[in-house]
Amino acid sequence: MIAVLRSALAALALATALAAPLLRAQNIEVNKDNRTVAVTATEHVIVTADIATVHIGYITYGRDRDTTYANATKLSNGIIQALTASGVPADSIESDNQSIEPIQNFQVERLSPTEAANRKYQVQQSWLVRTASASAAKILDTAVLAGANQSGQIDWSLKDESASTAAAASRAIQHAHRVAIQMVSGFGGKVGALLYASNESESSTIRPVPMMAMHKAASENEPLAISPRRIERSVTVRAIFAIE
Repeated sequence: MIAVLRSALAALALATALAAPLLRAQNIEVNKDNRTVAVTATEHVIVTADIATVHIGYITYGRDRDTTYANATKLSNGIIQALTASGVPADSIESDNQSIEPIQNFQVERLSPTEAANRKYQVQQSWLVRTASASAAKILDTAVLAGANQSGQIDWSLKDESASTAAAASRAIQHAHRVAIQMVSGFGGKVGALLYASNESESSTIRPVPMMAMHKAASENEPLAISPRRIERSVTVRAIFAIE
């Protein structure tokens, strides 16, 4: 038992020794002796999404499995051919989901006998198409006209996520510097160099924009009116400045 206790104490001492430098680095003391001032500030930037991930897909029905699958194959290839013919790179299209399954009786109980007879099987398939936000409406329009009757969702994102984070962090540090100047000038001091800065927290919010809703096309050849979403990136930093 004594040997076990000694081993446990030795392990605890080693862990404490290894953690001490890290704890000291993360807990810089702010007091009159080292003449520093610490400030926490939060800032954000709002940027328009430049990447759109368009969800496209279809559902089709048939009297039997083979016929339903054959029709789905034509529809599936037709949608992809329409997209690539419109200029969408093949490597921008990613399969999301596909299934073929029989229809259950309760799913067609409200249909007429003729309609129910034509819905014995169903095939569903979907893709994700990653593109520039300006091309989202065209891609959706192309897919729908080719038979993608289960389409419309669009996920918005940024090509360079780190750029917006860096911009928000830079603004937060500048904000912290202004606050430090106000604090230090109150007792006649002067703010010196930035000694330490840490990213305390980071978050993103997709903000709605006017006219985001899809509108009915003015003609059969005109795509839906779609506007990219705006993304808000918020960063909180803790900055420590020297006092001269």
